[in-house]
Formats: sequence, structure tokens, C-alpha cells
Amino acid sequence: MNENLASAEPTATIRVDVVSKRFGGVVVADAVSLQLDPGEIVGLIGPNGAGKTSLFNLITGTIAPDAGQIRINGRRVERLPVHRRARFGLARTWQHARPFTSLSLLDNLLIAPRDYPGDGLLRALIADRGLRRAEVAAYRRALELLERVGLAERRAALPSELSYGQQKLLGIARALMNRCDCLLLDEPMAGVEGRTYDRMREIVTAEARRGAAVCIVEHNVSFIRDLCTRAVFMASGRVLASGPVDELMRDRRLTELYFGGAVV
Repeated sequence: MNENLASAEPTATIRVDVVSKRFGGVVVADAVSLQLDPGEIVGLIGPNGAGKTSLFNLITGTIAPDAGQIRINGRRVERLPVHRRARFGLARTWQHARPFTSLSLLDNLLIAPRDYPGDGLLRALIADRGLRRAEVAAYRRALELLERVGLAERRAALPSELSYGQQKLLGIARALMNRCDCLLLDEPMAGVEGRTYDRMREIVTAEARRGAAVCIVEHNVSFIRDLCTRAVFMASGRVLASGPVDELMRDRRLTELYFGGAVV
């Protein structure tokens, strides 16, 4: 075997290198670097306004960096639009559920697959077999995910008929339609408790076991402690520390920033 190949490190699923972003005088990312590896669950923690969601926005492409590089599975993407990054295996959820309110739960999932070939008049006229296979596969995948999040019996319902926690589960099901390599979850446990909490935990664990890199922005420290391989602490747009959650929470300076609103 080639020695260089044998010693090569596996490609990180997400790699953020010295990324910066400012809006006027407000710095939301200050030379931020972050790596997410396959099968890893990373917690992104810190006080409100630390830049956690802004970092997700930079990775997914809803805002563009002023400097730095972002790679998905080794490909540079910092200048690519959102849909191109999704096709490279990136998916996310939002702090506040953003379903298509006029569509059923099932249809909310059916519009999500990144590998759907698309249709058109010509394909409809010739009854394209590839399109039909893709439709059947998407339908089965959507039903499977609705079952997984406990919403299969309500597949014809509108999102407005769901509880807040159920809408969170719908959001993660929609993200999983893409069989993503990297899953970014923005406060998935906010407003969630009981069986929904347990189901969310099971889903995140299963995705990491499948080989996806998972990054979670979350203020529920217990959830981060239970699930995450490590945590990354941000404040004022900067990464201040990385390591086991308990280790970070024993750092007096970090806990003052997190709970006391101290200045960096």
C-alpha cells in the first residue's frame, strides 16, 4: 500500500478555516475555525449573541464570509449558493420551525430531496422511468421518516395542526430527506420535552452512528453533555475553547461568560 495513502487523514465533513464576517461595526465571526468529522456529534455552545447561528449561516451559505475558507467533504464552497451546498450533503434545521404552511406534512418532505431529477413536459409525455422511480423512492423515504419521528399517522395534516415540538420533529425529518453527510441543528430542544425529547435524542444518535457529522447549537447543557463527543465554546464571534462539555463548564471564565454575561 502507498505509504502516503496509508497515513493520510480522512477528509473532514466540514472544515471552516479562519472565517470572518462583519456587518458594519458588528463582528459575527472573528477568524473562526471549526472541523466536523464523520460520525461526530459536536455541541456549539456560548451566550446569546456569540455568533453560533451566524456560523451556521456562513456554513450553509445564507450569508457569505468576508474572509476564510469553508469546505464540505473537501470541496471549497464559501462562494457557492445554498442549493449547491445542500447537494454536497449539507442539511440544517432552524431555531424556529419553518415549514411550508400550506403543504401537508408529507408534501413538506417530498419537496426536500437533493437528488430528485426534476420533471417537465417532455418527461411527463414520455413517462420517464427514472422520474417515476425517483418519485416512488422519495414517497417511501418520506413515509419512513414521518414514521421515525412519530408523525406518520398525521401525514395529511398541515404544520399548523402540530404542537411546537412536533414542528421541530418535522423540521429534522425534512433535513434527513437528503441523507445528509452533515446535519446542523439550531436549538432543536428549545420548547421540547418528554417523548419528543427522547425521540430527538434517538434521531441524533442514529445519524451519527450512520456516519453523519452532527453539530448542535443548544442551550440545554444536559442534552449537549449526553450526546456530544465534544463541545466548542463561542463568544463575541470567536471560538474560545473546545473539549468535553464538563471540562468547559468547569472553566470559571467560560461559565461567567455563559451564565453571567461577562465581557470577553
